Order: sequence, then structure tokens, then C-alpha cells
Amino acid sequence: MGVAVTKSNQSRLRSFSVLCSMSPFKNVPQLACLFVTVFILMSQALADKQEVVEEFLKREYSLAKPYRGLGFSGSSQWDLMGTAVVTTDYVRLTPDLQSRQGAVWSRIPFFLRDWELKVHFKIYGQGKKNFNGDGLAIWLTKDRMKNGPVFGNMNEFTGLGIFVDTYPNDDKSHDRAFPYISVMLGNGTLSYDHDHDGRSAGLGGCTAMARNAIFDTFLLVRYSRNRLTLMVDVEGKQEWKECADISGLRLPTGYFFGASSATGDLSDNHDIISMKLYQLTLERTPEEEEDEEVTIPRVDHMEQFEVNVQDEEMSGVQFFFTLLFSILGVGVLAVVGLMVYGRWKENRRKRFY
Repeated sequence: MGVAVTKSNQSRLRSFSVLCSMSPFKNVPQLACLFVTVFILMSQALADKQEVVEEFLKREYSLAKPYRGLGFSGSSQWDLMGTAVVTTDYVRLTPDLQSRQGAVWSRIPFFLRDWELKVHFKIYGQGKKNFNGDGLAIWLTKDRMKNGPVFGNMNEFTGLGIFVDTYPNDDKSHDRAFPYISVMLGNGTLSYDHDHDGRSAGLGGCTAMARNAIFDTFLLVRYSRNRLTLMVDVEGKQEWKECADISGLRLPTGYFFGASSATGDLSDNHDIISMKLYQLTLERTPEEEEDEEVTIPRVDHMEQFEVNVQDEEMSGVQFFFTLLFSILGVGVLAVVGLMVYGRWKENRRKRFY
């Protein structure tokens, strides 16, 4: 695993290089200076709390060639839905045809706390720019295998959605260029506003020219220490570009991974080539180990994720039966009380004979 050189480390590196060049000991090999410099950088990186110690490919949550464990048998780990089909080179969610929906969903609930998902995808078709649609989505949600209007999945979902949106439905807004990749967290009550491209519920995103690209297109989702980072690589430079960074994002466990797509009056081919899930092993403090377990997705200090559960008003039938049983209960207590009182009086009268 490579060591990332931060800006502070870069400044240390330049300073130490200057010292090496100014050293009066000309007999000291430059290799020794280089060795010490690298040692300092590695020590600093290892001291960083955010460093990933190890990562492991989790095949049971991954989808890759030759796509074993995908289909309709009882031993399959992934399910297909709608128009999704498997080929030797990709899983096609929707073809370049109108009004299609397709998806692939993991059957195994997900319980890892820290993870990284790398998605290799391809979106292409015959339509010209802004005459294609609609896009695809990557999911980690409570419910699976649900058709709906949000890129082929249900609205008001509970969990995480990452959308590669290729068509601007809100043509009056010019605050973003398409294709646009965005992040949304659902708590079961928030809706994706399709007419405005999900702006009201989005947590962050970026423009990424991922349609009809001549290079392989990738996105990377990393979740650790309640922080979600989204990065993209769509320019063929083998370099990750940061797209969104959200701190304080809390996800429950036991959810399901999936990918879905939809076309409407406009269309494209939407292909998943691979989804590779890696478990991240981090060094945690005792406080982090005891971090609270959430049951509903949320982002700290954001009011839209506060779910207020209101008591339902009592219906007329419920009120009638509640009143009836209350009266019967009071009557039974009164009868029992009278019986006890009568027996007490009788026993008291007998004591005088």
C-alpha cells in the first residue's frame, strides 16, 4: 500500500532536501539522505489516524467477471430484476431502448463498519448530448428488489444512493453540467425530486463526463469513521478526483448493495462491469469502538434527517371500546370492593358474640 504525501509532508521533504544539499559532509551518500527522508514521511503517515492499515476484497459482496453467483438459482449471491441481463463482459441494466428498468441486487446483508466500493461502469448510446437518459444508481439500502421512479428503484428509500444522472430534467437551472454524480441519504421520508434532479436532497456531487467516454469510467465510495468520500476517474489518467466529502454520515448495518437504471422517452445502454467491495481495517480508539449504533440513516446536525414520530389520534371506535372497558373495570372493582367490605363487616359482627 502506498503512503500518501500530504502538503505538510511535502514541506518537510523540501526542507530536509535543502539540508542534505547544504550538508558539509560531502562523503555522506545522497542515498542515505533519501532513506532518512522516506523514513520520516512513512513515520508521519503511520501516525495519521486516517491511515488504512489493511484492505481485503470481500467476494461475497463483489460482482466481477465471470459473474459467478449471479442469477436465479438458490445459491446465487446476486439477483437480477427487470431488463437486466448478464453477458461475458458486463451486466447490462437497461438497453438503449425507451421505458426500461433493470437492476442487480445483493442477497447478503452487509455488516461491515468501514469499507470501500469501486465501481467500473459504462454509459453509452446513439443519442446526442442532452438527448439521452436517464442514468444509473448505486445503492446501499434497507429494502431491495423494488421498482420505482428513482433510476429504477423506489422513492423514499432508506439508505444510501449515488446517482450518475445523464439528463438535466430541470433545464432552467444552470448550476451544474451533466452528466452529474450526486450523493443522497434517505431515511424513509425524504423524496428524490426527479423534476429538479434531486437538488433538494443532495449532499454533494460533481460533474463527470462519464457518458460515451473513450476511457474506462470508475467511481469509488469510501466509508470510514462516519465519513463518506466519493471519488471519480473518468478521464483515463488513473487518478482519483474528489467528488464529494460528507462528514458525520451514519449508516446502519444489515443493508443491501445494488445497482439500478432506468430509461424514459430517452435512453442509453447502462452497464455494470464490476463492483468490488473491500473491507477496511483501521486502528480505532476505545471511544470509536463504543460509537453508538444507529437504526435510521442520518447526517449529524442536519435537520432534514430528524424523524419525528407523532402519536396517532385515537379513532372513534378505539375511544368507545376504551371507555367501555374502563367502565367495566370500574364496575368490577366496585363489586369486589363491596364484597370485601360486606365480609369484613360480617366478621366484625361475629367477634362481639
